[in-house]
Amino acid sequence: MNAHTTSSSVAAGRPAPTHSCDICIVGTGAIGKTAALALAQAGLRVNLLAAPSAPPQGEQASWDVRVYAINQVGQSLLASVKVWDALDAERIAPVTGMDVVGDAESNPGQLSFDAYASRVDALAWIIEDRNLNQALDAALKFAPNVRVIQARAKSLQADPQSAWLQLENGDTLQADLIVGADGAQSWVRGKCDIGLDYRSYGQRAIVSNFACEKPHNGIARQWFTAAEGIVALLPLPGQKVSLVWSAPDALADTLMRQPAAHLAQELARYAEPSLGQLTPLLPELVREFPLRLIKPHAIIAPRVALIGDAAHVVHPLAGHGMNLGFADVAGLLKQIAEREPYRDCGDPKMLRRYARSRKEDILLMQLTTDGLARLFEVDVEPLRAIRNIGLNLVNHLPVLKRRLMAHALGKGA
Repeated sequence: MNAHTTSSSVAAGRPAPTHSCDICIVGTGAIGKTAALALAQAGLRVNLLAAPSAPPQGEQASWDVRVYAINQVGQSLLASVKVWDALDAERIAPVTGMDVVGDAESNPGQLSFDAYASRVDALAWIIEDRNLNQALDAALKFAPNVRVIQARAKSLQADPQSAWLQLENGDTLQADLIVGADGAQSWVRGKCDIGLDYRSYGQRAIVSNFACEKPHNGIARQWFTAAEGIVALLPLPGQKVSLVWSAPDALADTLMRQPAAHLAQELARYAEPSLGQLTPLLPELVREFPLRLIKPHAIIAPRVALIGDAAHVVHPLAGHGMNLGFADVAGLLKQIAEREPYRDCGDPKMLRRYARSRKEDILLMQLTTDGLARLFEVDVEPLRAIRNIGLNLVNHLPVLKRRLMAHALGKGA
């Protein structure tokens, strides 16, 4: 790991802190909020620095088009901070099976998983972003040891004793540890001069929700194609599904110019055999998100730890970006809880332990998602045949399937 330094000055030369705490978390998303609750529950004093955000307009009654497939690591973490049972259960769909289909014109490769064979109640749970964040916000209002500060930071400094954030409103925050949970364009990461490898996939995730004519039976379906990207239909409660279409930019431009009804027509060749006709949910909502690979050269710096998208951004084809973030929170929590009594939360050795504990999991997910995305974007017949044969082969190797499923569930291999 490269040695990264933040701007430093003598502590005596700084203004007196407006707020002092053990840990200051920068970020407004679900990962940062969950980290605040989990660390506060461990008895630490936490400041959550959340920049003011506008409430959603006119979408409250609709089904949120941004959803997450939360695995058992995420579910356990949310349960431990008393958020899981506070979610609106009527808007959560368990994933009881997963079907992956390749792109061969005849005899396409197929790979299937099911919860029963994996001896679990569900492979994952599909949860809307709004449902998750509302439950987290409600929990934060009553959480002891958490101070939510609605402000933006303008500078970050660290020395061997502590870290400091200067806010735009003139306040100064002092903490043993700064946690960057501020997303793919992380301000914290940038202030620490942590380099990164960046690559655009030349794709955008097109997301929307549909009613389906036939029951989905809790099965998440995914089609890999070279020409049209990766199409995923995830189960929502009732006969509804959530679309995540990782479409090449040119196709995404076309799809975004069309109404949701036209999008349903484009999906018919994939969906109709198993789900029947798709009908856009009202009000019709279609959104897009750019897809890229972001690999920071480090997830720690002096008195700084990165979690969530600040620490890694992967292709959504496996649906595990959020789960990686939850595993970061669990990993950081574990290392802080197990540190020696004489080490504070930002101790360099403790941070190195956190980085080592997350290295394998992050690297494996980066290699897997990036490798599959590259493999299926090449439209060459010999390679197409090989990858479809590969899907069928894995489907008939129980030991390998169990290892893949264990990792997806967050249990390791």
